[in-house]
Amino acid sequence: MSVLTESDLHVSELARTTRTLVVSEIFGPTFQGEGASIGRVCSFLRLGGCNLHCSWCDTPYTWDWTGRNGRKFDPRVELRRISIDDAFNDLESRGTDMIVISGGEPLLQQLALEPLVRKARLAGWWIELETAGTIAPTPEIASGVSRFNVSPKLANSDNSLAARCRPEAVTSLQATGKASWKFVVRETDELDEVQDLVDRFHLNPVYVMPEGVSASEIEKRSQDLAQSVLDRGWNLTTRLHVLVYGNRRGV
Repeated sequence: MSVLTESDLHVSELARTTRTLVVSEIFGPTFQGEGASIGRVCSFLRLGGCNLHCSWCDTPYTWDWTGRNGRKFDPRVELRRISIDDAFNDLESRGTDMIVISGGEPLLQQLALEPLVRKARLAGWWIELETAGTIAPTPEIASGVSRFNVSPKLANSDNSLAARCRPEAVTSLQATGKASWKFVVRETDELDEVQDLVDRFHLNPVYVMPEGVSASEIEKRSQDLAQSVLDRGWNLTTRLHVLVYGNRRGV
């Protein structure tokens, strides 16, 4: 294990790392809190670093070293670099047959993830990888992952359109036949933006998730969105981990 500096977290550095992973936290057993597998018992591997900077991000400790979102985090405290074997052994010790690889943006480290995914497949685990859909998976990641939970960002994230919408990456993820599409929504009128992306890229299945880090926010937005989501024939997902544990890390 080695200490991280801010320069270590440059996007190009993460992209070419092949022998170790930059990790924020490994935890479980817990429940998958969102999307198609909501409620399933799993363990999480949360990686550090992100190529987007969402204003409502609930894991800024994986990437925000400048205080962009109101609080400055220290990569020397928040992240560590560990070997593939150590990451796998930690996940194995947690005794679940499903892992969720999250972030940050885990596909920044997909070269290093390839051997971990191979080991997880040999162990018979179900592997979900959560991504913003801006990076195309390598062939090995595409074949090894069980499901991609893809969450393209909308204008409400305050990322530029060029940064958050990469058509070649979206098309590549859709072509795997393993992608589930989840959109973080605050207001009903944002569903028109979702519809444009669904129609443009022929996305399916589609899940709408209310943005929020408290039970009251999630409940209110779910109620406001529900009928409109139903009218469009999409799925509605809550944030189970927030409802059960609150806005806490490592659960």
